[in-house]
Amino acid sequence: MGVTGLGATVWFTGLPSSGKTTIANALARRLRAGGHRVEVLDGDDMRAFLSAGLGFTPEDRDTHVQRVGFVAELLASNGVKALVPVIAPYQASREAVRKRHEQSCSEYLEVHVSTCVEVCAQRDVKGLYARQRSGALVGLTGVDDPYEIPIEPDLRIDTQVKSLPESMELLHAMLRGRGLV
Repeated sequence: MGVTGLGATVWFTGLPSSGKTTIANALARRLRAGGHRVEVLDGDDMRAFLSAGLGFTPEDRDTHVQRVGFVAELLASNGVKALVPVIAPYQASREAVRKRHEQSCSEYLEVHVSTCVEVCAQRDVKGLYARQRSGALVGLTGVDDPYEIPIEPDLRIDTQVKSLPESMELLHAMLRGRGLV
């Protein structure tokens, strides 16, 4: 099967353990099966390699988001669908990434994985909420550090009520509506 479609960045923002990476990886599998070139730029992986040495101050978080946004835009402008599950807690950081994409005429879609902090804490995939409750972690996004909810994302998925297959259908419909699949 040949390579299909245009490049784009799909940025998944939401609290830790909201389902961003799970959804991005499922979408990647579906897009690859359809012949699309896809890369998942997971926030944790990007932080370990691209942003090693950065902390979690607001400035460091913004720098991390801008670095990942640069890589995503580079991929998108070269025909790759960059799926980016990164918390990106600040509206201004996400907006700067959107503007970078607009300047290069690259498609940017923001998906808010809207899961309440209580459900995220129950999932606690990485043990962050438990570490925060025990005092071993300070600055957990959405608990003791701010998370600015997107005002007008391209898509909002509430993983408390939407299953993974339902989420995939919403994402695929959004991409189809933009002529990306």
